[in-house]
Amino acid sequence: MNNRILNLILSLLVLLSTACAPSAGKSTTTDTGKFPGKEKVTEDLSVYRPKYEAPETTTAARVEPTNHVNNKVAVLMDTVASVNKNFKYMQGYRILAYNGSQRQDVMNLRKSILTRVPEVKDYLTYQQPNFRLKIGDFSTRIEAQKVLNRVSDLIPNAQIVQDQINIDKSY
Repeated sequence: MNNRILNLILSLLVLLSTACAPSAGKSTTTDTGKFPGKEKVTEDLSVYRPKYEAPETTTAARVEPTNHVNNKVAVLMDTVASVNKNFKYMQGYRILAYNGSQRQDVMNLRKSILTRVPEVKDYLTYQQPNFRLKIGDFSTRIEAQKVLNRVSDLIPNAQIVQDQINIDKSY
């Protein structure tokens, strides 16, 4: 048994000593000085780099475009703008603030939300026997999240839901 352990230890020593041996065939080596025993391998590969001549510095003349389409693009953009004026709704987001059957609770909640965020519009619907209170017309979920963060202490169970929203024509 001792003979097996001794053989195992000797084989590990041989393995470790060969693993730490420097590799043969490297080009030039220099000692780094910071870590004695560690060597830094350096090779000069500059002979393999391509060499290019520097271009002469000249001032190029400005080239004017020959086929302008500005007038055609302007007409198309006016057409698109006039078509878009007819749209009143789009897919967006609203905050579902209340969904329940207590009328007085929804009215109190509506009043407190409108005092906190007066710039958003509220939508109260009634489908027997439930009241639904949604607030805002947000085109992105991020806009809805900003308002939800402002009123989250009033309505901790509020959710952002996808809905058909009114398009703001004030711009």
